Amino acid sequence: MIPAELVEQYVSFGIFLVAATLAAVSYLAWRRERDRRMATVTVGYGLFATYGLIVAVEHVVVPTIPYATVELIEHGAAVLILFGLLTFFAAVTRD
Repeated sequence: MIPAELVEQYVSFGIFLVAATLAAVSYLAWRRERDRRMATVTVGYGLFATYGLIVAVEHVVVPTIPYATVELIEHGAAVLILFGLLTFFAAVTRD
C-alpha cells in the first residue's frame, strides 16, 4: 500500500473507533435519561462509525471484490456523513 492509502485507512479506523465510542456513551446516556435527542445523537454517531468502518476496510476487501464496486461503495458512503450531520441538526433543533 502506498502511504496515502495507509493514512486514509488509519484515519478512517480512528474515525470508526472515536465515533463508536461516542455512540456507546450516547446510548448509555439515552438509556439513563430517555431523552429522544440522545437517541438521535446516538444514531448520528453510528452513521459516522459506519462510514469510518467502510473506508477503513476498503483496501482489505479489494482483492475479493472488484475495485470499481469498492470505490462506488466508499464514495457512496459519504451520504452517511450527510445523514449524520442532519441527525445532529435535528437533535439540536428539537424542543
